[in-house]
Amino acid sequence: MITIPGPGGSVPGQPALLRAINDRAALELLIAYGPLSRSQIGRLTGLSKPTASQLLARLEDAGLVIPVGPRTSGRTAQLYEVNPGAAYVGALDVTASRIEIAIADITGRVVAQHTHRTPGRAGAQAVPAVSAALTATTEIVELDPADLTSVVIGTPGAVNPQTGQLGYAHHLPGWHKPGLVEEIGAAIGVPAELENDVNLAALAERAHGTAVDDADFVHLWVDEGVGMAIVVGGRLYRGATGGAGEVAYLPVAGQPLPYRLGHSGRGAFQSMVAAPAVLALARQHRVRASTAESALCAAGTPDELFDELGRRFAAGLAAIVATVDPALIVLSGEVSRAGGERLRQRVAAHLDELTIPKPALRLSTVAGNPVLAGATVAALEQARDLVFGSTVAESSAISRPPATAIPRKVHPR
Repeated sequence: MITIPGPGGSVPGQPALLRAINDRAALELLIAYGPLSRSQIGRLTGLSKPTASQLLARLEDAGLVIPVGPRTSGRTAQLYEVNPGAAYVGALDVTASRIEIAIADITGRVVAQHTHRTPGRAGAQAVPAVSAALTATTEIVELDPADLTSVVIGTPGAVNPQTGQLGYAHHLPGWHKPGLVEEIGAAIGVPAELENDVNLAALAERAHGTAVDDADFVHLWVDEGVGMAIVVGGRLYRGATGGAGEVAYLPVAGQPLPYRLGHSGRGAFQSMVAAPAVLALARQHRVRASTAESALCAAGTPDELFDELGRRFAAGLAAIVATVDPALIVLSGEVSRAGGERLRQRVAAHLDELTIPKPALRLSTVAGNPVLAGATVAALEQARDLVFGSTVAESSAISRPPATAIPRKVHPR
């Protein structure tokens, strides 16, 4: 008999709970592997063929799986896949000049993308900007924002978990208003979640990047700004006020201490390694370039520039390693990407001289927009918990929060 661990040991497995566990396991397998037959699901879950058949019938009745046709070779067998139209999610990456949006179905396939420009101070109108951006994107696939099951918005700065208010993002006007997330949710018709952009990029790295096999790592983002995400046990660590990882403000030995940070918005580490600092360093080495990317990618960029930049990276990372002792450091952002292996090697060499722990140091391997990819990962996790959990709970009589907490529609494929 299957048993479920209890406070005092093990208790006989409850049929309703076991059905829910098996149903969720089957759905996750279909997400991971694509179309599977009844016998394949049975083998992968350890269920008998009759039990696997009952499971698939339940999920098909709930609109969560659909038959996709028989095999084309050998003994024919009906294949099943997760119904892509069971739910859709929205992911947004917000900067001062634009909002980039992706809509994905429950399987994770991106079905629509759009960029909504917010030039000048137009971005200060956060609620109408998000609403317009989502509406324009969902219309591509004949949906409405309220049809989405979950929406995750990535922004610079840190979200205070106590107040829900955004901080640290001085260059993002209109996004620091108390209650902003609730206003956005009311405007689009579905609850939204706000998350730090570097944290989301780390989720993408964990889901399908260089940190797939690593539950503990730090993710250093170096671009126009600097930020860091801390992942412990596969989960983000945000800190008491959401400011964990705001290493732009990290004091660095040998650099002036920038007091009154709340007013300047600049920190010592960012002033050493971010894109403007790279351009200044390029000028010192007589490299003509208009962007940090072009400076680091130029064929004639001398080794001395990379060595100095590597030393600067290591000076900040040494404090992080001494504090967090991560197993892995992932270098991400435009500066890190453009510097590539040439920069990574120099960062590693200098860091090795400064620290006792020797974490692995790798470049990001997430393609495209990593913030948008991470927002999609987060939104899908929420949607699957809700849609898979609540629908299965209905069929197995397990008490869960009502699915109506977030409005959704089940769409045909």
